[in-house]
Amino acid sequence: MSPSNQEKQSDEKVALRRSLRYIPSVEAILQDERLVSFEGEVPRQIIVDAVRREVEVFRESLLGGKQTIVVDEATSDDQIEEQILDVVVQATQLAVAESNRPQYRKVINGTGVILHTGLGRAVLPRAAVARIASELDGYSLLQVDVETGKRGRRDGRIEWLLQRLTGAEAATVVNNNAAATSIVLNTVGKGREVIVSRGQLVEIGGSFRLPEVMELSGAKLVEVGTTNKTHPHDYENAITENTAALLRVHPSNYRIQGFTSETSLEDMIAIGRKHDIPVIDDLGAGALVDLAQFGFEREPLLSESLAAGADLVTCSGDKLIGSGQGGIILGTKRWVDAVRKNQFARIVRPGKLTLAAIEATLALFLDQDVAIRNVPTLMMLARKTDDLDQQAERIASAIESQSDAATTSVEDGYSRMGSGSLPTQEIPTRLATVTPKNCSAETLAARLRHRAVPVFVRVKEDRIMVDPRTILDGEDYMLIEAIVEALEIE
Repeated sequence: MSPSNQEKQSDEKVALRRSLRYIPSVEAILQDERLVSFEGEVPRQIIVDAVRREVEVFRESLLGGKQTIVVDEATSDDQIEEQILDVVVQATQLAVAESNRPQYRKVINGTGVILHTGLGRAVLPRAAVARIASELDGYSLLQVDVETGKRGRRDGRIEWLLQRLTGAEAATVVNNNAAATSIVLNTVGKGREVIVSRGQLVEIGGSFRLPEVMELSGAKLVEVGTTNKTHPHDYENAITENTAALLRVHPSNYRIQGFTSETSLEDMIAIGRKHDIPVIDDLGAGALVDLAQFGFEREPLLSESLAAGADLVTCSGDKLIGSGQGGIILGTKRWVDAVRKNQFARIVRPGKLTLAAIEATLALFLDQDVAIRNVPTLMMLARKTDDLDQQAERIASAIESQSDAATTSVEDGYSRMGSGSLPTQEIPTRLATVTPKNCSAETLAARLRHRAVPVFVRVKEDRIMVDPRTILDGEDYMLIEAIVEALEIE
């Protein structure tokens, strides 16, 4: 090792020791006027905890070589302490500000993913939000019969709506579709066999797998067919005296393409009728309107599954229906009543906020034209490319006119449904792209995510991309301001 390297290493050690020695005390940091300004707005203990945490983070970063302080012979002890104080205080300010924000808050979704699981899936219709604000700001009618004054059913109005929208004999709602599938399987098949095609043994978000859901439900899984082909005789040959049900899982979050064959729902129902076995149809995303009108491949409607003769149908409330998170169960009165009486019904029942959102959203579907104009999920699907192009041009032009730190353009792209809905299908859109000059696209995207109202965009190579399809009314100016300010950070 050369003498110069030895001297450099020695100087670094001295600098490190001096830096560690002059890390201010927690009490001294708390006296900084930049943190004192938080008092009265944030509980003191939150500030104290944040200071302690950031001091420890700073110390570990210093020892790990990730943080350096400018120290040489001319640097005074006060200057070292001031440098450290600035770093810790700034980090504490960010931590305290973040801790004081609600986690469940408004964001701007510029990704073009309509049902973005990380961003809350479906945007609630304004009618649903207004219903919650106007009707649920005090006590609310949840589970009391106004005629008798005694305990009633909490899903009565929702059942009434679903009966009219789908033709179901009966209906109820639980807190999500995984719960709907589980309670249905438990009700129909606990301790007995449920037959399902091997090609439908799906894994949904969060690594929840259908075989594991069935195991937890108490039903015994019987796989038939192969991954790519299942025939009617596969079901026929698997039926025994212990068979409780046939289950179809619609591929709403996956596709098997090529040399494939699946038994139709109608054939499964015919087999079920022949052997007096109920058929359960898990439609996953669910649909109340024909999505082909928006350019997608046709999805089976809830009403069609019931009309075909399925005994029980399940789906999500916060996907293609566009409401709050919930699991919808439709079918014959015999089986829906049995589900209601299941011991798990209380465990998976939704609360008043969810029920109010689902009720208000379903009411819009009584007139499909009204639903398409007022349910955000459908509104986004219905947007025309020309309209998206004009909005993308406005966004790109405004950003470039307000900042010299980026170049912008507009180009073709695709939007997606997301949340396991309509896989492999994309909708043409127009994208506003921003190429920053003074930072990476990843850095710009991170700055946008850390705003008081976080902004989420796509990142591709050296630019960020904004899809206007998922930008709601009135959000353009907030989006433009956010990007311009993030570009100007030095």
